[in-house]
Amino acid sequence: MKYVGFDAPGDPSVLRLLDAPAPLPQAGELQIAVEAAGVSRADALGRRGLYPAPPGHSAILGLEVAGTVSLLGAGVDDWRVGDRVCALCNGGGYAERVVVPAGSALPLPENWSAIEGATLPENAFTAYDNLVNRAGLEPGDTLLIHGGTSGLGTMAIGIARALGARVFITAGSDRKCAKALQFGAHRAINYRTMDFVAATLAYTNGRGVDIILDLVGGEYVARDLTALASEGRIVVLSTMGGSEVLLDLTTLLRKRARVIGSSLRGRSNAEKAQIAVDLQQAIWPLLAQRRPIVPIVDSVFPFAQAQKAHERLESSEHIGKIVLIPV
Repeated sequence: MKYVGFDAPGDPSVLRLLDAPAPLPQAGELQIAVEAAGVSRADALGRRGLYPAPPGHSAILGLEVAGTVSLLGAGVDDWRVGDRVCALCNGGGYAERVVVPAGSALPLPENWSAIEGATLPENAFTAYDNLVNRAGLEPGDTLLIHGGTSGLGTMAIGIARALGARVFITAGSDRKCAKALQFGAHRAINYRTMDFVAATLAYTNGRGVDIILDLVGGEYVARDLTALASEGRIVVLSTMGGSEVLLDLTTLLRKRARVIGSSLRGRSNAEKAQIAVDLQQAIWPLLAQRRPIVPIVDSVFPFAQAQKAHERLESSEHIGKIVLIPV
């Protein structure tokens, strides 16, 4: 099979097409013929050697795919060869074939193409688990999303709207802010021209927001605390802005606030399978109508142009998800 790999970590230019035998499913696994693979920040970190695969995970990049079930491992009863699926991967998505735990796969939604389906798994698992299971999002809550036009940000807008939340986002240009409003955000804050804390407090009449989904980290977390309502929750998913934080504990205590850290990749197959069950019950029935959760595809590149896909990702000019296809 063809796959995207590299001989040594580095910038996007190290990516190239390579050959390897197709992986075979073990008990409880599916082999998927990949039609599209999502591109994520985790992939870029992996390419640079900064995010190694956990033990037992594929060293090939790619954490989400869409395609067709091509082989079944022993004991897999819920899927059949030929089923159309999208799936969260333990690595290996940048390849013509990938093996995934059966519990990490979900049906490709009706009215969604494989390219659109590849925007779903990692972002939907991450957004739903952190907003609902960890931060306790409820109808009527107000949510602020940093990086609101990223693949994860756009998915979080749709999921939060579907669950009855009021959504604010931050983004780095007026163009991105306008797009976020089109995708369903109620307010969009250009952090280059506005203080997001002051804007958030103004938009909430001084109350602050109930939940902040922080895809930046660093000094943003301390500012998040100021923009947070009493009993609010900050969920930190990235250290793009730095890994060290200085917090005012007096404000944390006074607001009875919580700071929650979370990552998805290192969690067990059983934990991921439970999130898949949650998604199939709460979110999947909504997807066929394509509102309020709509696939946002920024651009599509063949495997042979994976370098360009990663350059696009790291430029931060993209809106929504970048996708690779094996042609």
